[in-house]
Amino acid sequence: MNPRAEIDELESALLERAKALAAEYLAQAESERHRIVTEANDRLQLREEHEILAAKAAAERAFRRRMQAAEINEQEELDRLRWSLVRNVMDRLQRQLAVIVADDAKYAPLLARYLARASAAIEGDGLIAEVNAQDHARLAGKWDAFCREAGIGKRVALAPDPLHCLGGVRVRNADDTVRVDNTFEGRLERMQDEIYQVVTERLFASAARQGALFGG
Repeated sequence: MNPRAEIDELESALLERAKALAAEYLAQAESERHRIVTEANDRLQLREEHEILAAKAAAERAFRRRMQAAEINEQEELDRLRWSLVRNVMDRLQRQLAVIVADDAKYAPLLARYLARASAAIEGDGLIAEVNAQDHARLAGKWDAFCREAGIGKRVALAPDPLHCLGGVRVRNADDTVRVDNTFEGRLERMQDEIYQVVTERLFASAARQGALFGG
């Protein structure tokens, strides 16, 4: 083979090799591009999923906060309603008690029962009973007879100064270390929790229940 033919053959071989390498590099580049695009798409999809999950979590937290706020507001409103009902019941009871005080046929036995129970609850003798100004004026001249009719087996004196109350009686020992408050106000205060429970159970309007509370 002459030198010229050898040169042409070598150039042809080098050209084919160059084409083969170029094709290989192009194929590798295409594969790398596909890999990069796929990874980028995967990262984008993962990021979108994370953002969706984060948005859902934020929405759930916001929803729970709104629900909690609504529940708190509802509870506060229910508490205000219950307390309003309690106050209405207390006002109604005070008006009814005022009616009872004005009816001596009902009030005198009730006052006697309150006095007897308060006196029995305190040990010893020489007790002092305190009543309001109206009862004081009515009972001062017949106090001993009133105590006997009430069935009190110990000495109970009527305090010289009247007590500011709607009705009932407060009894204490001589040194004022023990008191039993059977005034209407004292009994209402002690029964307020029970009245609140009654209101909560929607039973506050029951006349029978009120009778049990104030019947003595």
